[in-house]
Amino acid sequence: MSLLTNIVGFSLFGLAARVGQLGIQKRPMLENPVGHVIAMGVFGFGGYWAYHWDQRAAVLLAEKRAEIAERRAKAEGGASSS
Repeated sequence: MSLLTNIVGFSLFGLAARVGQLGIQKRPMLENPVGHVIAMGVFGFGGYWAYHWDQRAAVLLAEKRAEIAERRAKAEGGASSS
């Protein structure tokens, strides 16, 4: 997923959470629109952070897989020469 879709998706989830919150409290949905913007911003930042975390995790996993493959190749090379 791209960064934009991640941010927009999380922001829309934040809006839905805010609307759900107001529904539970039985308050008017458009009473405080700034609250909607704040919720969308906070959840959007969560999406931004999640995207970068996912990218970093993918890099770390690739490095670890390469390290494991290198160790296996070294172990197989040492075992076959003995």
